[in-house]
Order: sequence, then C-alpha cells, then structure tokens
Amino acid sequence: MSVEKIDTLVVGGGQAGLAMSEHLSQAGVPHVVVERHRIAERWRSERWDSLVANGPAWHDRFPALAFSDVDRNVGPDDFPAKETVADYFVAYARKISAPIRCGVDVLKVERRIGRPGFRVETSTGVIEANSVVAATGSFQRPVVPELVPRQARVVQMHSTGYHNPGQLTEGAILVVGSGSSGTQIAEELLEAGRRVYLSIGPHDRPPRAYRGRDYCWWLGVLGKWDAVAREPGREHVTIAVSGVRGGHTIDFRRLAARGMILVGRTEAYADGAISFAPDLVDNLDQGDQNLRSLLDEADTYVVRNGLDLPEEAEARAIGPDSDCITNPISGLDLAKAGITTIIWATGFVADYSWIELDIFNEDGRPRHQRGVSAEAGLYFLGLPWQSRRGSSFIWGVWHDAKYLADQIANQRKYIDYDLARRGSRPQLR
Repeated sequence: MSVEKIDTLVVGGGQAGLAMSEHLSQAGVPHVVVERHRIAERWRSERWDSLVANGPAWHDRFPALAFSDVDRNVGPDDFPAKETVADYFVAYARKISAPIRCGVDVLKVERRIGRPGFRVETSTGVIEANSVVAATGSFQRPVVPELVPRQARVVQMHSTGYHNPGQLTEGAILVVGSGSSGTQIAEELLEAGRRVYLSIGPHDRPPRAYRGRDYCWWLGVLGKWDAVAREPGREHVTIAVSGVRGGHTIDFRRLAARGMILVGRTEAYADGAISFAPDLVDNLDQGDQNLRSLLDEADTYVVRNGLDLPEEAEARAIGPDSDCITNPISGLDLAKAGITTIIWATGFVADYSWIELDIFNEDGRPRHQRGVSAEAGLYFLGLPWQSRRGSSFIWGVWHDAKYLADQIANQRKYIDYDLARRGSRPQLR
C-alpha cells in the first residue's frame, strides 16, 4: 500500500478544522484537512430542526466572513438557523481554499518509530505526517447515563437524536438537563402542547440581553470571555441561554407558570419509577443569583463608563413559584405519569480512542498546554477552556488556531535548519 506524506494533518472539518486550515495557510504550512462526513456535519444531522445559534451573528463568526455574506436575510443581531451555520462553514472553506477531503475517517494515529512524525491510518489509506492536529472538538460522543434500563417501557434518546415534536410518540416527556439544549427542547415541546417534565441541575442563567446589549457583549466588555482559568469546583458549568425567536432570557419559573413541571436533578431508577434529588429550589435560586450578579456587574460598568443605556428594572423580577416548586416532586412512576419518552440532554464527552499515544489523563482528557500536547508534534483544538472561556466558541477557536499555527510554524524552522545541515528536505504537501 502506498503511503502519502504530508507536513501537517488536521483531523476534523468543523469550525476548529477550518480555523486551523486558515492559519496554517497564512503561516505557509502545507497541510490537509480530513473530515469523516461533510463539513460541519453535526450542525446538519445531530441537532434538532429548530435549533439556532446561541450567539448573535455579529459575534459568533470568523473575522473574514459575515453571516450576511452567506445569507443576506441574516442581520447582525439575528441568531442564524443551524442550516445557515453549516452553510457558513462550507462558504468559509471555499473562501480560504481549505484543502479539505470529506468522507475520510481517521482510524488510528501512532508515533513513527526511529524518526519524527506520525503514522495515520485512514479509511482511504495511510498518511505519514510531521504534525497532527486533533480538531474534532469536545462534543464527540453523546453521554446517556446508564440509569434507566433499555428494557424499560419508555423511549430513550440523547438530544442529538431529537429533531422535532412530531417524531415522538403520544404521552408525556421527561427532559433531563437544564442547559441550553435541554431547556430549548423542553420549551419547544411545551409549545407543541405536550406535557413536559424538566429535570434541573445546577446551572448559570444569564440574561439574553440587558439594557440594549446582548449577553455576549456583556461578557466581552466585562472581560469574562478572556478568563483563563475555571473557578475551583466549577470545571463544568451548565448554561441556560436561548436564541429562539430572536433570543430571550430563560426563566424556569415562567416556564413552570406556563405548565412545565420542574423537578430536581435526576438521581436514580427502580421498579419503573425515577427519583429526583431534593435540590430543585436550591438550583433555581443559584441560577437566579447568577443572573442578578451579572446584572450588578453590568450596572456598575454602565456607571463607571458613563454609558447612556436604558435602565431595565424588570430584568430582576422573579415571578411567583408554581406548585411544582413549592411542593417539589421527589419521584415519578413513569407509567402512571404517562411518560413515554426520556430525552437525555446530558452533554458529550471527548473520544480520542483513535490516538494511540500515552498523552491522556485517567478521565480521557488530553494533557496539554493551550492545545500543545505532551507528545511533540500532536496538537488539540476546540477544547473547552483551551486558553480561555471563549475557546469552544466559533470566534474563540479561531484565535486558538492562530496560536497553534504559530507553534507548528516555529517547529518547522528548527526542522528545516536540521535538514539543511544534513542536506535533505523531503517534498511534502
């Protein structure tokens, strides 16, 4: 079997892979991007039909292309639909002439013995590369807790398998997870006339907008996007925010007042019944406190900088508690409650099983410094908190890719020097 030799291989054709390709090209680094499906495939096939971006078009994009360049109907303050986001990345790949190959699945990456670089087995052949960038991000393998047995008489699916209310059988639905995905799906089902139970854990609940500025703007001017370290004990924070219908602040008490039944964190299952932790009220109160804290910081910023932004006292209003909050449900017999579907909006874990190198912690997370791994020549891009809070967002991954491209280019200088001294330089693509 012939072996293709390239300088740098980028694995993944989503936002991370395209950002990496742009910066590698600008740095003069020959490279190839491989993607197992289509560009930005997860936006098309692993998200529900009505999903829109959680950040406005002016904010969640790459610098060189506006969403309006792809769809003239998308204004800067709009929240693009998922198909528009996917089309945006396709257009961006075309704009930067990304050397991307779709339909190529990477099966194994291993260190070459006795010489630098890596041997990469793919579905279309073997590639040898001096550097490899794992740009597959962290949202790779859906997490479904092994709680409710598969033989239970209830349909179970991860949020990636949900598309619209019409696909679900008649009956009530339990949505587990109070982040953006779980909350938006639960609200859509409620509006479709379904009886919905929403299991709520600890979460942040920021305002969608405040005093005429979007939440993303406030995080920027308050310096929160650039926070470089997570607070102890807050390694993962669930955030409930929505861009649906032009964007609105998630308020669980208002959802309850509209008929949604809130329950605490899903805890156990036995004999056809599911039980919940007695933490619903605490979780709601902590979410409200997170909202008020950000509003306080925003108000302070307005005064300090003399901004003429309209006051918005109603943003602090907390509505009355519905019965499901004053009398929390501790458990549900699924059959008696008429629950026929459980949707697990419980997030994802990274899956780097295709990288056969000793560079991962016990939890499967790579050991790295700003994406530069413990294995020379291997890099990661798109990790949460890779360099800052904004790293896993579209614009954030673009900046992290610039840093990695500089690291790769610098390493090439040392390699070039050594090869020049030895009088050899292989031709790589």
